[in-house]
This record gives sequence, structure tokens and C-alpha cells, in this order.
Amino acid sequence: MSFDRRTRIEQMRKADRARDRRTRVLVISLSAVVVAGLVGFGAYTLVDRADSSADRKASDAKNAEQSAAEKEELAKGTISGEKTWDAKKLTRNHVTKTVTYPMKPPVGGDHSPVWMNCDGEVYEKAIPDMNAVHALEHGSVWVTYTDKASAADVDKLAERVSTTPYSLMSPYKDQAGAIMLSAWGKQVTVDSADDRRVAQFFAKYVQGPQTPEPGAACTGGRATP
Repeated sequence: MSFDRRTRIEQMRKADRARDRRTRVLVISLSAVVVAGLVGFGAYTLVDRADSSADRKASDAKNAEQSAAEKEELAKGTISGEKTWDAKKLTRNHVTKTVTYPMKPPVGGDHSPVWMNCDGEVYEKAIPDMNAVHALEHGSVWVTYTDKASAADVDKLAERVSTTPYSLMSPYKDQAGAIMLSAWGKQVTVDSADDRRVAQFFAKYVQGPQTPEPGAACTGGRATP
């Protein structure tokens, strides 16, 4: 009787150990499957991200190429209604006394030793002519407007300027047109922010061939009106 009891107990222990082994094997197998799945998912995610990044880079490169081509095409044509002054005859002395310019806004001439910051600066108040002219000498485009320009046009022009190095924008009370664009020796009056001549003027004259000092700084100058 005692022998049978010990035998049954031993058999039960063996069964428990066997069940434990099966459980461990099952757990290990399931863990391996989960880990393999996670590794596979991670690898897929990395590959997917790499592919997406490559696609974005390719798209950005294509857009940049298209933008460069569009800019080149815009810069080729003549700009209707554009006024031109002989850049070589526009004096470039640095002076501290007030200069009276023959055109409004001015497109060149003697100017302040300090340029107006023109790294995509949008000024809400009028800026001094003499500082602005120095910015033109560095190859910037200056967008000016009167209170006759619509708020929508002002906003669109401000968006363009704020994303364009070597450009600046400010109100200008006494100019002839509601919206005008100036560069060194160049100027045009446009009808609206959507006027094609805006894009032409920027493409042609931001650091364009008219620039007396190409590559000169557009930061580190005067920052406030």
C-alpha cells in the first residue's frame, strides 16, 4: 500500500516536471516568434523610413531643380514697364549727411555706411532711404507699398520676402504706385502681388548682375526703422 502511494507520487512529480518542460519550451518558442516578429517589423519600419526619406530627398531635389529652371526662365525675359538707371553712374559714397534722391524709392546713389538688414526682413514701418540704398548695393530687392495696396497683396508680398534672403519690405508713403519693387538701378510698379513681374523681378535682381557688391552681408546692419 505504501509502495503504491510512493509510486503514484513519483509518477505525479514526473508528470509535473514534464508539463513544466513543455510549458518552458512553449514559452521560449512563443518568445522567439515574438522577438522575430518585432525584429522583422523593426527592419521593415527602418526600410520603410529609409525609402520614404529617399523619396523625400528625390522629390526635394526635383523641386529644387524645377525651381532653378523656372527662376532661370523668369530671369531671361524683359520686365514690362521697368525703369533703368545706369548703375555705373549711380554714386556709391558712404556719407552721413542727408541725401536727396531723384527717385522715390531711391535705387542708388550715396548712402549711409550702415545697410538696412535685408535677410528676408519685413518692416512694418518706413525705413530710412539711405540705409535701404546700401542694402540695394549688396544685391537685395526692396518691396515698398502705400496704403492703397490691399491687405491680401501686402500679406502675399511679405510671405515672399520673408522666405527670400537678400530682400526687404517696408511701407513707403510718397511713391507713385501702390506696389513698387526696387533694385540697384532698377525699378518697376506692379498691379498686385500676383503680377508676374514680381516673380520676374526677384528672379532677375536678387543678387543679380546689377549688384555692385555681390555677396556682401545682409545681416549685422540696421535692424529697426
